[in-house]
Amino acid sequence: MNQRFPHLAQRMFNVPLALHPAKAEVVMAALAERLGVTQLFSAGASVMLRPSDLSEDDRADDKGYEVLNNVALIPVQGMLVQKLGCLRPYSGMTGYDGIRANFITALYDDDVKAIVLDIDSPGGEVGGAFDLADMIFAARGRKPIWSILNENAFSSAYALASSCDKICVPRTGGTGSIGVIAMIADISKALSNAGVSVNIIQFGARKADGYPEVPFTPKARARFQKDVNTIGSIFVNTVARNRQIKTSAVIGQQATTFLGQEGVRAGLADYVAAPDAAFNALLKTL
Repeated sequence: MNQRFPHLAQRMFNVPLALHPAKAEVVMAALAERLGVTQLFSAGASVMLRPSDLSEDDRADDKGYEVLNNVALIPVQGMLVQKLGCLRPYSGMTGYDGIRANFITALYDDDVKAIVLDIDSPGGEVGGAFDLADMIFAARGRKPIWSILNENAFSSAYALASSCDKICVPRTGGTGSIGVIAMIADISKALSNAGVSVNIIQFGARKADGYPEVPFTPKARARFQKDVNTIGSIFVNTVARNRQIKTSAVIGQQATTFLGQEGVRAGLADYVAAPDAAFNALLKTL
């Protein structure tokens, strides 16, 4: 597992994320020591990544979703990443690639009369999220597509939920966090205080922007802010289209999260219901 930590660092730092800020803090706290961050504080939370109970052969034969009463239940759990190579959640993550494959399979499965995204996720990477949301939105009308939260759909997970025909949230569940965040580490002062000098040799004036070993300059900040703003606009427009809400109203939420009925009043969910009650309500429409 140790050889994977540089890869994890690349996916968490210096890139825009559609991720609930509290979850970002938790992930950073869990990975801090292994990533070489000596001082990082959180609200006492921690995360443990563990291997799946399924073997590689089992995962290869696994369809990726369950069908209950002709309804496909597609899991959208944990942190969302662009490519995971699994049809089901694995090590606390779900891949957009797996969700896409499951959704397309269910869409063309004659035994499936409706599709449910079973969501409990703080969001995750922006890469692949909005293309998947567009695909789900384009499939509306072919089969009933519901998002049943169990418990939360924040950030990019909410982008997927908003693409469905209906969103059902439990009274203790959350919606929203329609925003983008990027975490840029700057350890240049710490290195200097430790007597370490890092010499950057680069081709291209902006090549070292975001490198933790060099100071985070105003020009670098402006560059990252521009990228975050661009992705944020895509996010806002996606939700506004999916939920038929004015763009200004979505922007006005300022990435706020909403609990239960508050999400319904904000236009981010259709009604409050426990997951089993929401599923039964879907069955009655078939």
